[in-house]
Amino acid sequence: MNQTRVNQLADRIQVIVAEMLERRVKDPRLGFVTVTEARLTGDLREATVFYTVLGGDQDHTGTAVALESAKGLIRSEVGRRLGLRHTPSLAFVPDAVPENAQHIEDLLRLARDSDAEVARRAAQASPAGEADPYRVPRTDEDLDDLDELDAPGDEDGSDGSDGSKGGDNRSGPGGHGGS
Repeated sequence: MNQTRVNQLADRIQVIVAEMLERRVKDPRLGFVTVTEARLTGDLREATVFYTVLGGDQDHTGTAVALESAKGLIRSEVGRRLGLRHTPSLAFVPDAVPENAQHIEDLLRLARDSDAEVARRAAQASPAGEADPYRVPRTDEDLDDLDELDAPGDEDGSDGSDGSKGGDNRSGPGGHGGS
């Protein structure tokens, strides 16, 4: 069957089940239930209805028993309102979304705490090297300082080159040319 049609029928089943739980099923064991999703197989024979319950473990178990007890009534209403040749069998499954959401919230809280700890340590830390390790443009004062270093009283009288024409000095750290 067309997947679009299957999805539309699954959405209708979700609405019908939610209305039944709100208006027609009067079981005291039924807690505060929310129908989160309904899935229908391609042959329209089986429907899985996912639900969440607000409350503790006792509310969860009571609701599961109440849904199982009301399954026949809900299935007959689904069949009547859908008008299908075969009414799908219903399976009620507790949805794990709230537990997964809580787990994600816990992980996010841990990440925020870790970030706060890193920020706290970074605020107390000082740079390992210079405070400003990036090169800055030279000023006239810097050039004057360099001129003082290369004053006429240099002992070797060199201008920093080895006197050779146009080549680069490939001598290693020892100052020998490798021979």
